[in-house]
Amino acid sequence: MTATAPRFGLSPLRRLLAAVVLAGTLVGALLAGAGPASAHAALISSDPKDGAVVATAPKEVTLTFSEQIAMGDDSIRVLEPSGKRADTAEIRDLGSGGTVRYGVPLHAGLPNGTYTVAWQAVSADSHPVSGAFTFSIGAPSKTTVALPDQEAGGGVVGLLYGIARYAAYAGFVLLTGGAAFVLLCWRRGASVRPVQRLVAQGWITLTAATLAMLVLRSPYTGSGELADALDLGGLGDVLETKTGAALVSRLLLLGAAALFVAVLFGAYARSFPTTLSDGTPRPPADSREGEEERKDLTFGLALGGSVVAAGIAATWALSEHASTGIQPGIAMPVDVLHLLAVAVWLGGLATLLVALYRAPSVEREAVQRFSTAAFWSVVVLAATGLYQSWRQVGSWSALTGTRYGQLLLLKIGLVVVLVAVAWISRRWTARLSEVAAAGPADDGQTAEDDPAEDAAAEPADPVRAAQLARQKAAMATAERRRTRDADAERSGLRRTVLAETAVAVVLLAVTTVLTSTEPGRTEEEAARGGERSAAPQATGPTEIELPFDTGGEQGRGTVRLSLDPAQPGASEMHVWTETPDGEPLDAPELKVSFTLQAKEIGPLPITPDRVAAGHWSASAVQIPMPGDWQVKVTVRTSDIDQTTVDKNIRIG
Repeated sequence: MTATAPRFGLSPLRRLLAAVVLAGTLVGALLAGAGPASAHAALISSDPKDGAVVATAPKEVTLTFSEQIAMGDDSIRVLEPSGKRADTAEIRDLGSGGTVRYGVPLHAGLPNGTYTVAWQAVSADSHPVSGAFTFSIGAPSKTTVALPDQEAGGGVVGLLYGIARYAAYAGFVLLTGGAAFVLLCWRRGASVRPVQRLVAQGWITLTAATLAMLVLRSPYTGSGELADALDLGGLGDVLETKTGAALVSRLLLLGAAALFVAVLFGAYARSFPTTLSDGTPRPPADSREGEEERKDLTFGLALGGSVVAAGIAATWALSEHASTGIQPGIAMPVDVLHLLAVAVWLGGLATLLVALYRAPSVEREAVQRFSTAAFWSVVVLAATGLYQSWRQVGSWSALTGTRYGQLLLLKIGLVVVLVAVAWISRRWTARLSEVAAAGPADDGQTAEDDPAEDAAAEPADPVRAAQLARQKAAMATAERRRTRDADAERSGLRRTVLAETAVAVVLLAVTTVLTSTEPGRTEEEAARGGERSAAPQATGPTEIELPFDTGGEQGRGTVRLSLDPAQPGASEMHVWTETPDGEPLDAPELKVSFTLQAKEIGPLPITPDRVAAGHWSASAVQIPMPGDWQVKVTVRTSDIDQTTVDKNIRIG
């Protein structure tokens, strides 16, 4: 005799539900804390460059990005040291030949000082990106501009949006996988209430999450303020974007999915023989005509459900990673197949878990059919995942050296664990007896509910009779469940399926974070672009500092020399002399010379013109060839106090 231990605390299913909620919260926290590392389009260069000091005010500021982005009217702001707008707010698309570049003209007559460039946009895969840098006109100065510490897509709004993303994936998995389990593996499950509730909850979760993402989209990609979720103008702007159109399309498809669910658990469920009160099917007594009608309905539901499920999956593929980068025409269908395979496997797993724990019986053939469906789902996942990994990572260095690659390795590890546990489940399935899986044979009439005995023992009071009937039904159900749960093979299968589902919850969380992380290929390309932009360019200055001490009174200070561009040919040179306190030092005389010792060229003397106290400049400074040039600066602070300091500068 097998003893059943008493249960304390939460049931396994409720513990799993708590794990799902916790995973969703953790996903939101990870996404909110990801910061700029989760940005999918990167700023690879700008003109002027970050930290540059230019002699005269540029006519415009240009930004170059690693991939396509969506810019709004206020996406680039240039602010004076006082905080006043210095740009005309007329953003221009300057891209050509695959280069993604945007510019904004500046007002004329801008004063000297440090300017702040703040930008915010939405990358082609729907994720918000933002950043800021400074440049100076004439000389650096203090600035009153205070930028928000919160990155685009962060804060409370980012947390809520991340949770909604996870809930949307989870809802899709339950809705699609649950329906697929019924149609492919356990058709009689269409009349089992726990299975119906699971699929309906998947539909509700996906619908609610999609609505939440649609409402939160405007503050998520814009201000970051939760109150802006109620702004109808912002919602209208969202509807005009690719992501907004995808979310609206998903809601429309969910309307069709609601009709599918209604038919599946309505007319389709009623096409099977009547069931007992606990959901156990009576022996079939179907006519051949009824069987043919049910086959037609099954085919129609399978075809229509596949179209709707593929359409819902396409709303992700058309608006996220697969829609941008290399080979989008191949990547989007592959992404749809990947999502469908995930849903059939993980959603079917959740449905099997519910059937094993909540339904009085599930036939062995149903478990075996799901095992086959899960195997082919894993095959599809492996094939599509291999292509997606190559497309998004691109190199071994990106696989181990980027956040996306590290998360991908974690996901692969979880899939391996999940497959290993599934292999154990297959062994339990092979040992599962038909009686253990389906429960004791039930012809709809047990010893407890014999009609003759019931008629003789039925009390006159109808209320009392109803109470007795409910008690008998409950006792009969409890007896069948005790008999079912006493089977060691079934208990082993339940435990391994529960373990599989727990791993699947974590896997889904990692996948959600992965879809919000910059692909490794893009991150490496942006880094290479940043290195190229860090090299001296024809449009950017190079600056050096040289401390000096002439030995006389107020003879100590620093020379700051800027050469723009630091390239062979004509360049513009600016020199500033400052006291140790950073104040301008008005030296009576200053001279500069350039020498290329490796080629024995020079010294080339230059006498700059005095522009203001502590500021000299010279235009059309001719540097004949690239190389490491020695710059010598002679500073005279009085009639007798003078010194010469030198430092090398890279030209070209």
